[in-house]
Amino acid sequence: MLAAARGAFAERGFDGATIRAIATAAGVDPALVHHYFGSKDQLFVAAIEAPVDPAELLPEVLAGGREQLGENVVRMLLRVWDGPMQPAGLALVRSAVGNDRGARLLREFLVTQVLRRVVGTLELSPREAEVRGALVVSQLVGVVLSRYVLRIEPLASSEPEELVAAIGPTVQRYLTGDVELPG
Repeated sequence: MLAAARGAFAERGFDGATIRAIATAAGVDPALVHHYFGSKDQLFVAAIEAPVDPAELLPEVLAGGREQLGENVVRMLLRVWDGPMQPAGLALVRSAVGNDRGARLLREFLVTQVLRRVVGTLELSPREAEVRGALVVSQLVGVVLSRYVLRIEPLASSEPEELVAAIGPTVQRYLTGDVELPG
């Protein structure tokens, strides 16, 4: 089931893949997929072997309201990446850098499981939400690559709260501030 799900999500994206099509490709009844994985979101997280389910972290990110969203996003990113899930996260990022299928799966994960949930709380037009979300991802992926993959100093050895203070305001501006929206 997981192999069929990976193929469907990589080929059609999260929105285009269906439980029914995944079950058919796996040769099982759709009810069996629901039994083992619950929702399509949970199946997706399992299929890409995500180090964490973003749905579980969302309440903490949203705590403090709109004004603290940028800092909370950065704080959560660092907490997840500095924890025991780091090896799985690194494998996911390295897979994305190394091949198109991995890149598509990571992109789908970031867009559908993380960004839509955070940016969706801001009551933006679809286009503005898409652009602001992409700006946020550019910052967060840069942090992950700089701190955990390339280990660029002083980012690699900085305390998490130092990075929250330095990067949080930029993420906040991308989410709620004045930005010249490209495209």
